[in-house]
Amino acid sequence: MTVRTRIAPSPTGFPHVGTAYIALFNLCFARQHGGEFILRIEDTDQTRSTPESEKMILDSLRWLGLSWAEGPDIGGPHAPYRQSERMGIYKQYAEDLVAKGHAFYCFASSEELDQMRAEQQARGETPKYDGRGLKLSESEVQQRLAAGEPHVIRMKIPQSGTCQIDDMLRGTIEIPWEQVDMQILLKTDGMPTYHLANVVDDHLMQITHVIRGEEWIPSAPKHQLLYQYFGWDMPVLCHMPLLRNPDKSKLSKRKNPTSITYYRDIGILPEALLNYLGRMGWSMPDEREQFSLDDMIAHFDLKRVSLGGPIFDVEKLNWLNGQWIKGLTPGQLLDKILAWRGNREKLEQIAAAIQPRINTLSDAIDWAGFFFNRVPKVGPDAFASKKLTEEQVRQSLQLAVWRLEALVSWNKDTVSQTLMTLAEQMGIKLRDFMPAFFVAIAGSTSSTPVMESMVILGADLTYARLRAALEVLGGVSKNETKAWQKLNESLQLPKISADDEINPT
Repeated sequence: MTVRTRIAPSPTGFPHVGTAYIALFNLCFARQHGGEFILRIEDTDQTRSTPESEKMILDSLRWLGLSWAEGPDIGGPHAPYRQSERMGIYKQYAEDLVAKGHAFYCFASSEELDQMRAEQQARGETPKYDGRGLKLSESEVQQRLAAGEPHVIRMKIPQSGTCQIDDMLRGTIEIPWEQVDMQILLKTDGMPTYHLANVVDDHLMQITHVIRGEEWIPSAPKHQLLYQYFGWDMPVLCHMPLLRNPDKSKLSKRKNPTSITYYRDIGILPEALLNYLGRMGWSMPDEREQFSLDDMIAHFDLKRVSLGGPIFDVEKLNWLNGQWIKGLTPGQLLDKILAWRGNREKLEQIAAAIQPRINTLSDAIDWAGFFFNRVPKVGPDAFASKKLTEEQVRQSLQLAVWRLEALVSWNKDTVSQTLMTLAEQMGIKLRDFMPAFFVAIAGSTSSTPVMESMVILGADLTYARLRAALEVLGGVSKNETKAWQKLNESLQLPKISADDEINPT
């Protein structure tokens, strides 16, 4: 048997270090066993998936030095490798499960299901699908299908007993079936859910081992049951420990930058980041901290993975990056620096931004320096405003982060419109609203146009600088977070005029 592993990211945002972490362990396991590592794009969420995100994911994994034998960019014997291009496959499998009695049609509306959950919560129960679709007679189902009523296909789940999952790291995992919901397999629009597409694709692509994060353990019973329903052999499962912040919470962008592109843009070497991810819950037999990808593959053994949540410590990453830098010759270091900031297109954007403001070439250092820093070094006094209170400044920065994070496309128009709309909704004149953003992004109110600067810097560094500014100003409390989230939502609601209230359409 040829070992085949895969990574299957969803292109719905920036490439996460957690994706690279799981990809690294899948690649090492496959290569150590003389097998193959493939990449598949799971883009069934068509409302959030974008080609730009897919490109960033592929580019960032290549930058790290990870490569795959099959994928959407290079093809392979099991193409296509984007789920959106495999839509014709999934429906037949879902309907096959219905025909075999392992799945059923459900016609419940979202309003019905909301009421069902509310009633369950009122009784102190965990919200869960109540199986109402199973109570319909075959004739009623056929009548409603013939009438074209909206419906989904759900899988049947045992109502009693315990599911046993074999895990390479954890041994036997037991999950009571009563904790497992009757999963939707095919949505109303005919799109598959992750669970159906994942199982079908892993089978058709001959995946032998699924190495994924432990957050997928609750889904394992559904997947195992689907393999049984289809009569297929299930891949061996291995659930890796999640990356965590220093306070042991799940790694999230709220506390640490999580995008691969962020670490690339601040000057972390790909070898160092890959080395650091390799140390997440795993160690070399000789316990050395610095090692290459080839070293890791040669000595890889999943038994050396620790189940304790590995801590993603940025300071430790910086130290390790320094060790890699110190091992370079001056010529190699120069090559690394030029590769880091030698992108001509990006440099031309910076040159265009500073050109109206400089009289000598040496002036470029003062005007362009902030583009090359990680975070401007400023104190709280730099954000003092004659027009806004300190709370308004913090509030505007936090609401801007939330709004900007929701952008699908990052360009001058989307960034500018987002900030101008926010200022208007908050009732703040733009000239009073923007100074805090100049300081957060450039470290000074004397700078190139800040919205343009944010576009040049990119989303990752922009988020990091805005969050750093909030920390300089004392951060945002939990109570403020809740209150400001409600404010943000209310500001975005459409305004209803008096006429609309009297004569609703």
